[in-house]
Amino acid sequence: MLIEVVTVVDAPAAVVFDLELDVDVHAASLPGSGETATTSTGSRHLGPGDEVTFRARHFGVRWRTTSRVTAHERPHRFVDEQVRGPFRSLHHEHLFEAVTAQRTRMTDRLSITAPADLLSEVVAHLVLAPYLRRLLRRRAAHIARAAESAGW
Repeated sequence: MLIEVVTVVDAPAAVVFDLELDVDVHAASLPGSGETATTSTGSRHLGPGDEVTFRARHFGVRWRTTSRVTAHERPHRFVDEQVRGPFRSLHHEHLFEAVTAQRTRMTDRLSITAPADLLSEVVAHLVLAPYLRRLLRRRAAHIARAAESAGW
């Protein structure tokens, strides 16, 4: 299943790219979930090969997922992929296209495979996909606010 969210941000691509890789900004984007992030390096800013473990509450259940940055092409693109977590697979591509020097088109492409059987696939399409799309939109709006107020 593929979910895509496109957001236009009034900030340079490098600013938006860097904010997307800041785990504190990421965790703060969904305050209601109680999300926390722990990185493999101790750094709060992710780079190539780094891993991050997120813990958060969704659907009343505590979730834990660990992802690795598998591609890093600053300021145009990075990819994180689940290495441990609730999905059979999760591939999240982040694209940053300069519309102008001060405006960026940020695209999130999230591809997931449900954890088990056909029933899981149906639930993923009916419940999980709309939920994840809303989360991506909230996170993108948070990133946009942070980038636009950064005073770059």
